[in-house]
Amino acid sequence: MGGVRGLCSLCAVTEPTPVNPSLSEQEQVRHDKRARLLADGVAPYPISVPRSHSAAQVHAAWGHLEAGEETTDVVSVSGRVVFIRNTGKLCFATLQDGFTAADSGVRLQVMLSLAELGEDRLEAWKTDIDLGDFVSVTGRVISSKRGELSVLALEWTLASKALRPLPTLHKELGEETRVRQRYADLVARPEARDMVRLRAAVTRSIRETLHEEGYLEIETPVLQLVHGGAAARPFNTHLNAFDIDMTLRIALELFLKRAMVGGAERVYEIGRIFRNEGIDSSHSAEFTMLEAYQAWGDQATIAAMTQRVIQNAADAALGTRLIDTPAGQVDLDGEWEWKPVYPTLSEAVGEEITPGTDASVLRGIAEDRGVEHDPAWPAQKFVMELFGELVEPGLLQPTFVCDYPPIAQPLARQHRSDPDLIEAWDLIIGGVERATGFSELIDPVVQRERLVAQSLQAAAGDPEAMQLDEDFLAALEFGAPPMGGMGLGLDRLMMLLTGHGIRETILFPLLKPHA
Repeated sequence: MGGVRGLCSLCAVTEPTPVNPSLSEQEQVRHDKRARLLADGVAPYPISVPRSHSAAQVHAAWGHLEAGEETTDVVSVSGRVVFIRNTGKLCFATLQDGFTAADSGVRLQVMLSLAELGEDRLEAWKTDIDLGDFVSVTGRVISSKRGELSVLALEWTLASKALRPLPTLHKELGEETRVRQRYADLVARPEARDMVRLRAAVTRSIRETLHEEGYLEIETPVLQLVHGGAAARPFNTHLNAFDIDMTLRIALELFLKRAMVGGAERVYEIGRIFRNEGIDSSHSAEFTMLEAYQAWGDQATIAAMTQRVIQNAADAALGTRLIDTPAGQVDLDGEWEWKPVYPTLSEAVGEEITPGTDASVLRGIAEDRGVEHDPAWPAQKFVMELFGELVEPGLLQPTFVCDYPPIAQPLARQHRSDPDLIEAWDLIIGGVERATGFSELIDPVVQRERLVAQSLQAAAGDPEAMQLDEDFLAALEFGAPPMGGMGLGLDRLMMLLTGHGIRETILFPLLKPHA
């Protein structure tokens, strides 16, 4: 008599003493089975196996069968074995199909009987097949007496032997295990598969929205001679072929703007970004960014486009624009308010803060409010930090925080009505920054002044300051049209739509290795 096995259950055969001490008993049993199959002339990893239908296609075509109803229709199905019950003359197994854009991996029952298979093939199933193996089963489509749509096997073939036992389907994997062994997580949890499908839907929606609005998708270099486009610490590397030091990009901006100089009206890129900085629940050293630029636009037109991108992504992924977040429910169909930095910060601290407020006053506010700070910070830096700590977490509904001090964005142009400000915004939703945008600085003389100031800070030891990019400045000197530009963190958008931390939204996040 056999019994029921879950994904972590012991194999039904007697397990030998492990030959390889690095293997668990279950792993040794599976290795032994692989060796025996090879010795018997059975390929444990054949090139191809019969497959005429997916599990989803079987359900679609024969899901109407009543309990106990049988057909003469023969199909070949395949998948990973995620459940086995061996009961003498009749064995049951559940195959899990791979997940697609349309589903999270449909399951289908297969039945293996002594009458249909014969004693040798039934015993071979019991002996050779473990949970986690991939198999192909050919047989008639029926509905079991309990009403379970099934394939009654006429033949079966091992497609791939799993040498490690998989996690149980009924037990929750710990977060650390889920992230480190995402392949196991994807097998065990439909939520993990759904995250992959949702992210694909969001990415596809972004591309479709921008395509409809006339944007060209282009690719820019990941390896760069000069890092720029953001205030961030880069990863350094070396190109042996040229014997030169290079960095991994920290932003997409500067090369996209080169394309704009060359005559592209609207461009975007969805690309991987690398910043050698802290890693926590909302930051990763490697993440995905959307950047887009539109000629003849400004911070207002690019903000409107950003709003459409996010709303359409929510429609595609969730079918609703009401999003539940840890901070409360967000209504993406509601008003997307604009809040200027200085008046909003003044309201939060109960006293007027202006671009002329002295750093000593701001330092006192930081001390009174318990905001961590460096006493040597200039006034603009204090304003940025105070706003980030005291105001941003309370901005639940979509809000464009605007009219920043110039220190916020060295690549944004001066405000058209106030020389002490720049035309830039950060989009805050659910208390978290999701995107940033501004009216782009296209004056090459002013841009040079700002990049020189940045390069001096870098020379003084600031690891996040941008370097002087002479090639980029040369491009600007050819002339660039007025433009608006934006950057949207794709992982931050997924965090908003799913309510999960950044490590769950990235399929294979960067992790500290085990000791």
